[in-house]
Amino acid sequence: MDRPKVLFKGMLPPGWSAIPPERFAAHGFDAIIADRDPYDPPAIQYFSGFRPPPGFIKTLPNLRTIFSLGAGVDGFLRDPDLPNVPLVRFVDPTLMHEMAQYVVMHVLIAHRGQRFFDAAQAESQWRQRMLQRPSRDTRIGLLGLGDIGASIATSLLPFDFQLSGWSRTRKSVPGVKSFAGEAELPQFLAACDYLVCTLPLTEATRGILNAALFAQLPAGAFVINVARGGHLVEADLIAALDSGHLSGAVLDVFATEPLPSESPIWRHPKITATPHIAALTDTAAALAFIGDGVARAESGRPLLHVVDRGRGY
Repeated sequence: MDRPKVLFKGMLPPGWSAIPPERFAAHGFDAIIADRDPYDPPAIQYFSGFRPPPGFIKTLPNLRTIFSLGAGVDGFLRDPDLPNVPLVRFVDPTLMHEMAQYVVMHVLIAHRGQRFFDAAQAESQWRQRMLQRPSRDTRIGLLGLGDIGASIATSLLPFDFQLSGWSRTRKSVPGVKSFAGEAELPQFLAACDYLVCTLPLTEATRGILNAALFAQLPAGAFVINVARGGHLVEADLIAALDSGHLSGAVLDVFATEPLPSESPIWRHPKITATPHIAALTDTAAALAFIGDGVARAESGRPLLHVVDRGRGY
């Protein structure tokens, strides 16, 4: 009996095209790399990738399910011709753990003033200074309290920060104060010395990190964006940093990726920029995820983590 066929295209994890066929087969499917292998579009039952070209997926007339290879699915939902089949988002504890590591690392670097000491070391200067505030008096807010936001908050708990989170609906995460809905957003923002964006990118959240939002943060607040570049109005962030209202920012995602060399973000003294590496898709976890999804679809069992297209996640 022929194995189900999964077609891969778009931004694939490093080394994906070098995976031997038997490793895919061990997970119950045959893999076809669109830019490498010949294939017959009507023979494809499943698609997987990240940010495929708009209009490409509609060329697969017998498609049953789409599996995202990233936590976000905005690249799929932007396609006006996306077929009306289940779209499954990638949920992986390893990815969430790595994202939490990244945020904890940068919160602690900023909280402990490490950049100040880096500059002093570069000048061979012995400079001491106290922390701006103890962790118990430092407020960290998660803008988005889904799987990733909750994982980050849980990882921050041992450091004795005051933690809160904002989401569309009320959430229950131990040790985290929950704010929900548009009416509670201003109250949430006013209590954020650090704001960490982990929202899904939807039409409602596109551009949410803008001048109006920054103005509602306390003076000296610090912004971290590990969600999507489309959440941030980059010019508004730079203006808020230059005015001194924001003290700094860490960005792992950008409106245009790779970030153009002429972008002022590269050279801004108050911005740390990394090339979308906060968490990378683990090959073993991705293969297991797709294999499980294909097996569920083939047997008629319910799929896990199916995207609600109305909500965008």
